[in-house]
Amino acid sequence: MTTTRSGPHNAITDVPGVLVGHHQRTEAGWMCGTTVVLPPEGTVGGVDQRGGAPGTRETDLLVPENLVSTVDAVCLSGGSAFGLAAADGVMRWLDERNRGFPVGPGPEHVVPIVPAAVIFDLPRGDWGNRPDATFGYAACEAAAGGPVAQGSVGAGAGAQAGSLRGGVGTASEYVESPDGIRLTVGALAVVNAAGEVVRPGTGEPYAAEYGLDGEFGVSRWPERAGEFTATEGTRLNTTIGVVAVDAVLSKAECRRLAVAAQDGIALAARPAHTMFDGDTVFALATGATELPRAEGPIGDAGAAMVLDGLCSAAARVFARAMVHGLLAASSAPGLPSYAEVWPEAFGDG
Repeated sequence: MTTTRSGPHNAITDVPGVLVGHHQRTEAGWMCGTTVVLPPEGTVGGVDQRGGAPGTRETDLLVPENLVSTVDAVCLSGGSAFGLAAADGVMRWLDERNRGFPVGPGPEHVVPIVPAAVIFDLPRGDWGNRPDATFGYAACEAAAGGPVAQGSVGAGAGAQAGSLRGGVGTASEYVESPDGIRLTVGALAVVNAAGEVVRPGTGEPYAAEYGLDGEFGVSRWPERAGEFTATEGTRLNTTIGVVAVDAVLSKAECRRLAVAAQDGIALAARPAHTMFDGDTVFALATGATELPRAEGPIGDAGAAMVLDGLCSAAARVFARAMVHGLLAASSAPGLPSYAEVWPEAFGDG
């Protein structure tokens, strides 16, 4: 498997049919939001959850041995467990369009399948100001293809990455199999890690080495420690996200893809998957392209080899998405952005 380049938008929306929508409130007393990933109908889903403090919904449904295989949307939100209510609005939006798991004879007899995960960002706004169903509905209304807004938007509006402001990031990568099949792997990450995401002595993001040529838009990486007070112990944490591919995968294969994407978190944040993180990654397979089949001594070696390449790409793409989320974030009171601490990375210092 070889990596060629990123897609045209270097975003999860480079996977054909995948849409992304954000909704956030950042006025006085507010700093939270919701992001929705809407895949094509018939998309198969999987999930991998790590760390000791998850906030999730409908993850058991995605276990390979359970009944439902397809996913109608993935809802990512701030607000800790309160923010899971945003998925109600996503379900309402889908229900109005008769999209969901069929449970009756009429087209309206459906139950939308909306797995969800949340980050912990409650102290960022006034207590009680957190995402509800209206956030999820509005994010669906805003969903579109093409370029994806990054940084302090959507579910990343109140995010913190170690000692810095976190946010939403995205990236994509074309992966080509030995027989010429080209697949697209895309990721969207909400960077809210308990661990740090930059090298303490230099300020270079841990996952900077995985970037494609010039993709992060920096003139040079810093070579000095940041001049700010670290906020160790705040525990505003949990990185969540989605990895998507335009391939035919089973639920078990989707789970394998999500497992690999979690390695991207470990590449970009140190430590990762702590007792204070609820790191959760959903995987989506849109089913556009069949994997090649070739029998070998271990069975279907052709599909397994291509899946292995997709998994390697998933780790890289998720790590790159985390760097984008960090670099695009803006400052907040008491929480500096990367650009504020290391302006020289962007030619401003």
